[in-house]
Amino acid sequence: MHANEAVSEWVQAWAHLIPAAGSVLDLASGRGRHARWLARRAYQVLALDRDATALAELALEPGVTTRCADLEHAPWPLAGSQFDGIVVTNYLHRPLVTDLLASLAPGGVLIYETFAAGNGELGKPSNPDFLLQPGELLEMVRGRLRVLAFQDVFRSTPAPAFIQRICAVREPLQGASDPCKRYAVLHL
Repeated sequence: MHANEAVSEWVQAWAHLIPAAGSVLDLASGRGRHARWLARRAYQVLALDRDATALAELALEPGVTTRCADLEHAPWPLAGSQFDGIVVTNYLHRPLVTDLLASLAPGGVLIYETFAAGNGELGKPSNPDFLLQPGELLEMVRGRLRVLAFQDVFRSTPAPAFIQRICAVREPLQGASDPCKRYAVLHL
């Protein structure tokens, strides 16, 4: 991992809720900073991205499977698949939300962090298509997932940015272990 590819603190704070040795989708994984980190913690990771070059090196990482797909100009490539965890950072394509949430297994954990309105004043991304509106992540999961934590904040490091982030859980099947019981302290 390169120095400028630090693992998101948000991902680090909430990944422990994903069932041990579970399957995780790293959506729009890029060079795989989160896929690598999760695989090193014994998760079985599918890194999905449109950049075949980035995925080629990542495919050598134990515990990581890669899949090259254009998420914005082709049908959802994972129809029928479900994951114990889904991680998305620095990526937003609103038409994927329904398919993405359908890919979260009962008891599965969604960890999402991306840029928010106001970020254009600081640099890129500045296109409103790639910036969440106030409370938008909450609205995306409303009625579908149980929200454990949400933030709409200005972040100063690793680079100044306006971001939203959420950790949410699909309710487990009746009688199954509740992933929310796997944490000792609620991070807000």
